[in-house]
Amino acid sequence: MKSIRRRLLGWLACGFAATIAIAGYGIFQSASHEAGELFDYELRAVAVSMPPDVATARSVESAQAGGPGYDGIDDDRILIQIWSDDRRLVYHSLQATTLQRFPPGFQTVNHAAEAWRVFGLQRAGFYIQVAQPMSIRASLARHLALKILWPIGLLVPIVVVLVLVVVRRGLSPIQALSDLLATRNLRSLDPLRLDESAPMELRPLIDALNDLLARLNAASQTQRTFIADAAHELRTPLAALKLQYQAALRDGSLSGDPQALERIAARLNRLIRLVHQLLTLARADAQTEAASASVSLRRIAEEAIGEFSLLAEEKRIDLGIESQAPVTATDACNVHGDAHALMTMVSNLLDNAIRYTPPGGKIDLVLTRHASEIGFEVVDTGPGIPAEDLGRVLDRFYRGNATSHGTGSGLGLSIVSTLATRHALALTLRNNAEQGLTVAVSGLKAAG
Repeated sequence: MKSIRRRLLGWLACGFAATIAIAGYGIFQSASHEAGELFDYELRAVAVSMPPDVATARSVESAQAGGPGYDGIDDDRILIQIWSDDRRLVYHSLQATTLQRFPPGFQTVNHAAEAWRVFGLQRAGFYIQVAQPMSIRASLARHLALKILWPIGLLVPIVVVLVLVVVRRGLSPIQALSDLLATRNLRSLDPLRLDESAPMELRPLIDALNDLLARLNAASQTQRTFIADAAHELRTPLAALKLQYQAALRDGSLSGDPQALERIAARLNRLIRLVHQLLTLARADAQTEAASASVSLRRIAEEAIGEFSLLAEEKRIDLGIESQAPVTATDACNVHGDAHALMTMVSNLLDNAIRYTPPGGKIDLVLTRHASEIGFEVVDTGPGIPAEDLGRVLDRFYRGNATSHGTGSGLGLSIVSTLATRHALALTLRNNAEQGLTVAVSGLKAAG
């Protein structure tokens, strides 16, 4: 996936490097031109300043011995040559190189694999020619260019930091929008609202996201309404059907194979429970935020145990409440949460445990505390859940092969997961070391 920040930094870096290269080339060319004009002026000044009697005052041999007034020009490697009217070389400066005589004026020539800049001047009685290697000019041009470019080199780190800051600040609204979406409640489909400081370039994206959220909300509301209406409409006729079934069994008007009648009763009970769970799930999905109040988790646990005590007695299951240290038997375990939602979670876990725990088993509802967080665990001695199904049993209507003998519908754990997510609680399932399953809910904030 491509990064906008990397793309911006890449293009800016390439553009900046290209600009520096072009500027450096232009500065070097300008420095070369200026150096050329400066040295041309120097060559002409040397030629013009030569004394008119130099041809007769000094011979070639005496000139090679040196003389006052001309030593400074050796620094620029300027070659001075003088010819008499009869084209006889009467003087040249203290350099081994000797050039041929060229026409008057400026010109660039090659001699001994080296380029020279030559200026010739005809004066009365003699001809003066001064020359200089082009390498001297290039060296000076580089020197001048470096003097101009080094301040730019110092500005490069500053510009790089400035570009990083500008790109970061320019993309900060996108990061802010990402953070807002990342911290948003998973079930919240309300429109996004940004302050007036949000850049106008983000407005189309925000409008598109709000339109998508509105359509998702409408679709989700339609689904929830359908499930709730269907469950509500089915609950009454199913309850009436069960009453009629029980009445027919009592008065003897319904006869047949006892096993078949028992299967019919079990499937009818399963259908009634499925409708009840669908209605509970629809109500849970309809709530976007969990209500919070100070409630006693121990009281909720005791009420749930009381509701399922008869069902547990029918299967001879030992059902009770336990306290894990540091929780004591007198600790009310007051927490911040929704009492109805917590009761639904405990009830579904106990119902699942009783359905899958064989007769004569044991189920414990354990209250736990870790620092300022309180939770509970439902520990049974049932068959547990195969390791390959632990990651899927929270999906709606999923029932692994190992639970095919039960009467569940695959919604109990899904309801618990939905409510746990709404309360920002941690839901974990693990098989016990010896036998059975432990379902733990943790993360409830303790109330003072």
